[in-house]
Amino acid sequence: MFVTMMMMDQMLDLPPPLSNEVPMMHHMINGDAPQQVILVQVNPGETFTIRTEDGALQCIQGPAEVPMMSPNGSIPPIHVPPGYVSQVLEDNTGVRRVVVTPHSECYPPSYSPALSPSHHIHPPYLTHPHFIPASHTSYYPPVSPGDMPPHQFYQHRLPPIYPEEIIPLYNVSTFMGHEEYCKPPPKKLKQPVERTGLSQVTSPLSSSYKNTTTCTTTANGYGKSHSSPGGGGGGSPGNKRPDRRQLYCETKCESVVILTLQVSNVQSRSALVSWTSVSVSGSSGRVPSCSYELQLKDKGRDGKYKVVYSGEELQYTLTDLRPATDYHVRVSTVCNSMKGPSSDARAFTTHSAPPDTPLPPRLSHRTKSSLTLQWKPPVDNGSKITNYVLEWDEGKKNSIFREYYVGHQRHCKVMGLCPAVGYTFRVAALNDIGTSGFSTEVVFNTTGSLPQTSLPPRLAQAGPSWVTLEWTRPNSCSNEEVVTYTLEMQDESKVLNSAVYSGLELNRKVETLKRNTQYKFRLITCSGEWRSAPSSLLVCKTTADRPGIFCNPAVNAVTYHSFCVTWEPPQDDGGSGDLTYVLEISEGNLEESQWVTLYRGPERKHLCEDLKPATSYSLRLSCVNVGGQSLCSDDLTVRTHIPPPGRCQPPSTVGNVKHKEMTLQWDGPLCGEESENMEFSLEMCAMEEGSEPTEVYCGSKTECTVGNLLPGTTYRFQVRAANSAGYGPYSESVEISTAAGPPGQCSPPAINVRSHTCADVTWENKVSSGIDISEYRLDWGRDLDSLELVYSGMETCFQISNLEASADYCCRLQAVNQAGAGPYSDLVMYRTPAAAPDVVSGFCCVDHPLNPTDNEPFSHSTCLALTWDEPHCNGAEITSYSISIGDRIFTTRNETCHIIRDLLPDSKYSLQIRAENEMGPGPFSQTLTVRTRPLPPSPPRLECAAVGPQSLKLRWGFSSRSQLTDDTTYTLQMENRNQRFVVVYRGSSHTFKLQRLSESSQYRFRIQAVSEAGEGPFSETYTFSTTKSLPQTLKAPKVVQLEGNACEVTWESIPPMRGDRISYVLQMLGGRDSDYKQVYKGDETSFQLSGLQWNTDYRMRVFACRRCVDTLQELCGSFSPSAHFNLRRSDATLAVEADITRVPMGKTLTDEQFAGLIVFGVASLSVLMAFLLQLLI
Repeated sequence: MFVTMMMMDQMLDLPPPLSNEVPMMHHMINGDAPQQVILVQVNPGETFTIRTEDGALQCIQGPAEVPMMSPNGSIPPIHVPPGYVSQVLEDNTGVRRVVVTPHSECYPPSYSPALSPSHHIHPPYLTHPHFIPASHTSYYPPVSPGDMPPHQFYQHRLPPIYPEEIIPLYNVSTFMGHEEYCKPPPKKLKQPVERTGLSQVTSPLSSSYKNTTTCTTTANGYGKSHSSPGGGGGGSPGNKRPDRRQLYCETKCESVVILTLQVSNVQSRSALVSWTSVSVSGSSGRVPSCSYELQLKDKGRDGKYKVVYSGEELQYTLTDLRPATDYHVRVSTVCNSMKGPSSDARAFTTHSAPPDTPLPPRLSHRTKSSLTLQWKPPVDNGSKITNYVLEWDEGKKNSIFREYYVGHQRHCKVMGLCPAVGYTFRVAALNDIGTSGFSTEVVFNTTGSLPQTSLPPRLAQAGPSWVTLEWTRPNSCSNEEVVTYTLEMQDESKVLNSAVYSGLELNRKVETLKRNTQYKFRLITCSGEWRSAPSSLLVCKTTADRPGIFCNPAVNAVTYHSFCVTWEPPQDDGGSGDLTYVLEISEGNLEESQWVTLYRGPERKHLCEDLKPATSYSLRLSCVNVGGQSLCSDDLTVRTHIPPPGRCQPPSTVGNVKHKEMTLQWDGPLCGEESENMEFSLEMCAMEEGSEPTEVYCGSKTECTVGNLLPGTTYRFQVRAANSAGYGPYSESVEISTAAGPPGQCSPPAINVRSHTCADVTWENKVSSGIDISEYRLDWGRDLDSLELVYSGMETCFQISNLEASADYCCRLQAVNQAGAGPYSDLVMYRTPAAAPDVVSGFCCVDHPLNPTDNEPFSHSTCLALTWDEPHCNGAEITSYSISIGDRIFTTRNETCHIIRDLLPDSKYSLQIRAENEMGPGPFSQTLTVRTRPLPPSPPRLECAAVGPQSLKLRWGFSSRSQLTDDTTYTLQMENRNQRFVVVYRGSSHTFKLQRLSESSQYRFRIQAVSEAGEGPFSETYTFSTTKSLPQTLKAPKVVQLEGNACEVTWESIPPMRGDRISYVLQMLGGRDSDYKQVYKGDETSFQLSGLQWNTDYRMRVFACRRCVDTLQELCGSFSPSAHFNLRRSDATLAVEADITRVPMGKTLTDEQFAGLIVFGVASLSVLMAFLLQLLI
């Protein structure tokens, strides 16, 4: 619900009422006071309640907007339902809104939370001059206790009367103990404006309970603050004296509180602001989303704050601050789009800093040889400027600055300058903190005219590392004038010019230059009064030098008539990249041999051809460039090879040709060549297509024996000779056949899989070795040592059975003819395929699982723990096991144990198991018959048999779901302070008593039954509470006779018990009375009795009562021993029969009388004010 307020100076035309049944509040006119229209916005689903002039309550259902008029500029208090609080918010346009939002639940002790939440506003009433309260004073509602019960009154403050006041949050409070006194209201920064006029209209408050932030009260209708509470609501007992009243407050609602705001790490331009978190609790117990707004101002407390941060963080770093400046900062919360009150402003001052960058200097005066500069001081940033630094570039325009002036003056005269020359200046400021940045650069020129530009220098002579330059004297200079010349040089790698000469000469030889490199020169002419501009550039180049010494060339690919010569360029090419190489050759090693130029050109490789075989040659190399010819390299001697041999005679057989070998011989080349160091190479090639020739002999002999031949096979042979020059051509080939023999080696047989126990072996028909094959022999076994003959015959296939799954086997084949048996073929390895696993053995049920888990406890009543032996996998790893139990099949992982759950207790089951791998499932095992155990016992019901202040006696019986046996034991657990259950009893008894407990405290218990079937589940949690302790028994009271027929009875006192007050009850038995009568009840420890009868026996006894604050219950202790007393007098004739009267000490009102008097006064005042308002209307 929102209440919108708009201030007006005249009456407004209000919209018509929402309906004929809902009357609108009358317009209140009170002198010249500003009138205010209040628009009450009722949200959908909410109810707005107002009290009309006749005292009736009118309810308006939302959505609706109800207009009202208030003449005194104040918002009437809102009747806040339980679980809600109201806040007054003011926006930037001056419109104030009363916002009712959910808050944490808090009710008075006797308030029923079942009341429907509805908003309620009382009609305005005329206040009495003595009833005008402060902003923190609470009021009583102007209704009688019969109209609204006292425990349903709620307190609200008046709206603020000055704009800067922080709007407090309202809470509902109940009584607190002695130790929780409320603090006095905080002092205001400004005094409120005093309002004049006797007739002011305000709205009554709707509660008499205290606010949690202040505890000022209104006693007897006056707005004075006391240190003790007022009368309170109806039915609450008051104290006898105002100075002895005690304040009882108990806060049950939480409000938005910003505790502290701290500023740390303050620098010259930044500071770190941190604050504590807010505590916000809604009616639903959830914490709403809250953010913070940080506001900053730097113009004192009268300046305007500016929001610099808005977010959910608890700290923020302020940047871009001004040094040495005072700032004020504060923070506020924003919850659910509503802005809360701001915290107290925190002031801080930033540190000093170096000065700001100054402005560039200004020119105030200039001559041909001087410049006078001035500059303005920059902002010092909190530290006084001590010096200024002026720098210049000396007119060189090279961006290199040098310091010219340092001092506290703000002007400087630069002297000794050249006419008509520009100089660049910049300035910086210094203080005790540091140095500022330099100002922007500024250029000022001296007066005067420039001399003519110098003529460029001329190149007189150049060498590999030097040049000679010359120049002429300017015509404008007189003979008497001393002229200085500065020669600057720039090479290809430099950007800036460097002075290589400065003097009076008209020529200069520049040395230590690079050869064949281009250089640029310019000339600057100077005199005592001026300096000319640089001349135009002279571009010249040093000459190249002759190349350095060569490394020796290299020779490769030497033959009997040619060789190839290669070389590398010299390390020193003389500075010129264009080289011409000269290769010279001389035949023989004689000194008189002539050198002949074999090659001249830029290439670094040459092939020398048409040379003589077995001849020595000498080589040398040199190179030529523009600088000259280099020295020749050392001589290199090369000898050509001899020529290769000619064609040999074809080979021929010697003796008879056998079936596996033959002997061949041949003759050397026909030409008369030397046979020394000559070798022969014999090659053999089969007649089959695609056969490659093979060298079968290499040596110096002309005869050899060739072996390892196939019987009945034709071969082609050819031979060639070789010497140091290489191989000669092949001879003519000759074809020779071997004799017939046993068969050759068979090809490896092929194995085809039929199943994991059967395989087919096949092989190819072997080509005859000159004689037909008579049979084939097949050997089979697990390894080479266990091979056995399994087949012999002419067939080319054979089937082998009775094999094992996933087993290794090997086989070989041999062919036989009339000449004998041939060699065995290569050994062939074979592995049979994998198969399904074998039958599982060792399948049984165990008492305890082999792999228990904490997440799923094991119970013998509903679970079976099974184990078995792993069967043979038959070549494929076992992936899972299938357990058959009746019509169901459970699949497990590759483990040898499993737990079956969710079975029926005390039931019989038949189980089978089989293993599975990637080849498929194996056969089921034999049937296993098992039986589950009965269920463990259920927990019994836990009851509290006896309750004491420091003890609880618990008992339990049999469960209704299961019958417990004599062997059943019980485990009783109690929750400790860490919210963990600990065992306090374990045994077979049905009762247990806990001692040393705290009075009036709750304890949580649970119980568990354990039998042979296992541990049963824990019961639900039971909560039992201890009682409060009774006051101790007092000693017998003491009776002292006073003057007359009176006496004084005293007894010992008892301190308050856990914040509860102690009262005393005095009883007396006297005369012929048969029962004790109560003569006093109160907080005092003494009492005077008067009007007693003389010579009569009296008995006195007393007991203490404890007044419980939380339950409003009164606990009475035991009677003290009785004290005997006999009132005696000296004169018996003065005996007068008088009734016994009971007068307590002090003739002040009791608490009940004082409370009744306050209620009567408030009711009378309310009736009177209502009557006066009726007359005004």
